[in-house]
Amino acid sequence: MFYLSADYDPFLTMTLPASTDTIKILLHAACATFVTQRIEAAQAAMLTAQESANSETKSSAGDKYETGRAMAQEERNRNAVQLQQALQLQGELARINPELPSDAVRPGALVQTSMGYFYVSISAGKLTVEGHDYFAVSAAAPVAAALAGKRSGEEAIFNGKAVRILGVQ
Repeated sequence: MFYLSADYDPFLTMTLPASTDTIKILLHAACATFVTQRIEAAQAAMLTAQESANSETKSSAGDKYETGRAMAQEERNRNAVQLQQALQLQGELARINPELPSDAVRPGALVQTSMGYFYVSISAGKLTVEGHDYFAVSAAAPVAAALAGKRSGEEAIFNGKAVRILGVQ
């Protein structure tokens, strides 16, 4: 979970509410941080697996050596897939301009619903900005797909329940 504040000042006892535009920019930044952390974790894990494979030494049990190297290579390959997925998320996020207003639910939209707030971008989960919880969801997520194209005041059905759209920015 990420916590960000647009107008944090350690010398003030209270924070001023941020504009919707600022909230979207902060949500976008939190998503970028999420992706960067995933990329760095995958790269570090790949390096560790490669070092493990390289450090395997031949012993009298040749099969043990080959098995150890094969397991390290499999681990490296799994991390390479995770890295590729994180890079794909980074690309998806780069195509979203959080400064563009939205009047309908689409990638980049901040949507207030009867279920809560959703930032349609990438699947980064729950984010806390300015003391409010938001859910960063991909456009392919079931909730975003149900809301896609809808405007403020409209309703959508999600999991058999009516979801009212209270606002779209």
